[in-house]
Amino acid sequence: MKLSPHLPALLLAALVVTACAPQTSSNSSSDKDEKTGTLRVWLFQEVGNKPKEKVVDSVVASFEKAHRDTKVDVEYIPVETRAQRVKAAFNDPSSAPDVMEYGNTDTAGYVKDGGLLDVTREFGDWNQAKDTDPTARQSVTVDGRIYGSPFYVGVRALYYRTDVFKELGLEVPRTMAELATTARTIRAAKPELYGLVVGGAYTYGAMPFIWAGGGELAEGKGGSYASAIDSAAAQKGIKEYTSLFTDTNCPAAKCAGMGGNDTITAFAAGKAGMAIGGDFSHTAVEAGKVKGEYAVVPLPGITAGSIAPAFAGGNNIGVLKSTAHRTLAVDLMEQLTSKKTQASMFGAMGFLPTFADVRQQAAAEQPYVKPFAQTLAAGTKFVPASPAWSQIDSSLVLPTMFQEVISGKKDVAAASGEAAKKMDNAFGSVG
Repeated sequence: MKLSPHLPALLLAALVVTACAPQTSSNSSSDKDEKTGTLRVWLFQEVGNKPKEKVVDSVVASFEKAHRDTKVDVEYIPVETRAQRVKAAFNDPSSAPDVMEYGNTDTAGYVKDGGLLDVTREFGDWNQAKDTDPTARQSVTVDGRIYGSPFYVGVRALYYRTDVFKELGLEVPRTMAELATTARTIRAAKPELYGLVVGGAYTYGAMPFIWAGGGELAEGKGGSYASAIDSAAAQKGIKEYTSLFTDTNCPAAKCAGMGGNDTITAFAAGKAGMAIGGDFSHTAVEAGKVKGEYAVVPLPGITAGSIAPAFAGGNNIGVLKSTAHRTLAVDLMEQLTSKKTQASMFGAMGFLPTFADVRQQAAAEQPYVKPFAQTLAAGTKFVPASPAWSQIDSSLVLPTMFQEVISGKKDVAAASGEAAKKMDNAFGSVG
């Protein structure tokens, strides 16, 4: 799979935060570097988590065998409540893990909070690091320093039921307008199904609707941003997305509170004709009732043949600054994100590897990767590279905006205007 030549530059601009460089040294805040004991690890709980656990268990077993008198305690935490757990860990080192999985949108904020360990030296000395995709490398980079190791890269595309489309004589949507029409056609013919299952709390599923029409979340650079969510173009995208929360597609009473995992769970269970899901959703869908009766294409844009810009997502694994086991923790981080582990995790969960050579091999072996590769190649977007984003995300600013519109409490202009104020307050609070 070949990434867009524009993508590394995009994320370089988006992720290297110069205005919010940490004021601490690269050393651990702990004076200890114990070579035995128990390492605590927090990883994200996925939809259909067992395959992930199996891969991790194998890594842990090898690690413990190589390090005598060392144990690894892995806990899988819900993505939705990560903000509260991580904040508590940063404030109370005694309750903090040594190693942690985190979303690439959280990097700048976690560095500003002083929670992540600077592993620039160790990452540079790691022989596998040289093959890390430049895009993925930037996702752990703040002000030229490295704060973790990339775990996987992910984008979203359109899952659809081939059996339902065949039965109803439907064509695959080529534009966002056709997407909405097709969704309502499915719902009308099969009222037991959502046409396109959507979620009011599914921020990254909603963003392509804003970006496709030229809207932006915010504008600026170098850590200094101003919200653009209330611009005319962004408002149009918000209206397009929130118009899908009706009885003719995905009833607000059931869908307004849904997050991304909820929508994929519904699709995998055979309750929807279409869903916006990631390459990382593949395993869960394959394990569901729709196995063998679905396909994936890039999410269409405004014009026929175009692809809506997707969020360039993915997760990283880092070491907490408070660890008393720096050497062991960094070694475990590298083992959890190694080529071998990423290849196994791709096979188990469908996570796209961050090593270019491993990803190329994965794409050659599994045809389902193609629509996600096409989406990457078409150009992706990222969230503002500001420490404020963690605050904006954890405060549910955008889900609240969507839900206010969906419920009818506010119109698009009022809801987006209020969201813009909240975003600007967050941006201002970090300088």
